Amino acid sequence: MHANVYLPEAFLTKIASILPSTLSMTDFIAACQRPLRKSIRVNTLKISVEDFASRANDKGWVLSPIPWCEEGFWIDADETITPLGNTAEHMSGLFYIQEASSMLPPSALFDKKTDSEARYTSVLDVASAPGSKTTQMAALMNNQGVLVANEYSASRVKVLHANVERCGVRNTALSNFDGRVFGSWLPEHFDAVLLDAPCSGEGTVRKDEDAMKNWSQDSVIDIAHTQKALIISAFQALKVGGVLVYSTCTLSREENQEVCQHLKDTFGDAVTFESLSELFPSAELSTTEEGFLHVFPQVYDSEGFFIARIRKNSAVTTPDVKKRLGKFPFSKASAKERDQITATLKESLDVEIPERSSLWLRSKEKSQDKEIWLFPDALEPMLGELRFSRMGIKIAETHRNGYRWQHQIATTLATGYEDRIVALSTDEAREWYMGRDVRPTQAGSQGEVLVAYQGVVIGLGKWVGSRIKNGLPRELVRDKNLF
Repeated sequence: MHANVYLPEAFLTKIASILPSTLSMTDFIAACQRPLRKSIRVNTLKISVEDFASRANDKGWVLSPIPWCEEGFWIDADETITPLGNTAEHMSGLFYIQEASSMLPPSALFDKKTDSEARYTSVLDVASAPGSKTTQMAALMNNQGVLVANEYSASRVKVLHANVERCGVRNTALSNFDGRVFGSWLPEHFDAVLLDAPCSGEGTVRKDEDAMKNWSQDSVIDIAHTQKALIISAFQALKVGGVLVYSTCTLSREENQEVCQHLKDTFGDAVTFESLSELFPSAELSTTEEGFLHVFPQVYDSEGFFIARIRKNSAVTTPDVKKRLGKFPFSKASAKERDQITATLKESLDVEIPERSSLWLRSKEKSQDKEIWLFPDALEPMLGELRFSRMGIKIAETHRNGYRWQHQIATTLATGYEDRIVALSTDEAREWYMGRDVRPTQAGSQGEVLVAYQGVVIGLGKWVGSRIKNGLPRELVRDKNLF
């Protein structure tokens, strides 16, 4: 229990003034003092919901469906021996530990009840770390199109990339900017935009009992100014006819309804608020007059959250900007180079290059060798418009004897049905994740090989005699308490 959760009196007075008449302050405070139910989202880029449910049943995990996300479940699991984050299923990207309310914004963006054509070629995630919503949207896009995942905090980009890689996402382009740049740098470039804005975090006390230690009304007003600038920029980056979802994990009207109204006041009839009252059964319990979802923690036994779905009806003015991007360090592979790389990858690992993607080459410093990257085709129109910190996936490095294949081939391109796969035992898989070479019972061979555990490809190695040399990147190596 979080009975000692800190809730400032000024905050409680404010909540009392905005709480719907159908809800009580007693229930609100009681909900804030209860720990969150643990929840997960099945990563359908790696496994179907049905197959994951079967695995969960074998492990004794009890799953309860989350009504607003077909892939989301509250989970009851014994973590006394192995935490969920150290299970083989988590480490291989089969699921993401994600708070249930956090699944609402992507569900609202890809809401087929409101928009039967909720299939987007280009999507922007303005504030994406640590990656729960980014990976959720990538799965909803089925790795198609391009998903620009931006994170202002440079220190959090590394975590974002690790989660994107673990979950087998290959259609992202990562950037590290203040989210207010996109309206001027990439105006009307995106079919859909998610702005899960930085906020005062009033809805997160069930996860962090000290979340409100530094809360003040002045800080709420201050951050609302930033949110208003962010939503203007996000709307400018949206194509006409596109959809913007604005969300926060806070409860104040200043950071929620008033931010959306600021957008409406700025752009008038170009802005339409679309109701989320039918997003899921009982959504109407949290729907405001404008059609927003204003989720108080006691309603669905979740974090507090706010979600708005906004349609862009017409073009709006965007700021002019002078761009100095420097020389683009990649060159597109020629047809001959692509054919050679594709054929060699198929021959070496029985892995195929996906459709609607292109191979790009970058020279390595002080070397004749080159890096080979796979970009989604939908990214190409943006390549000369914005500097990205990482695009697509790195699949190989050239060397004098051919190609040195990279780990992301295993996590993002392999299907598990390739010919060159070695199945590891539990002990061998544990050794693999700890960065050690393995000596499988399967007879040795030569060259690179994919390694799998329980039917899921988890890495790329190379035969050296009777052992497989571990190719796991150093940052992914784990050292204790594994499955």
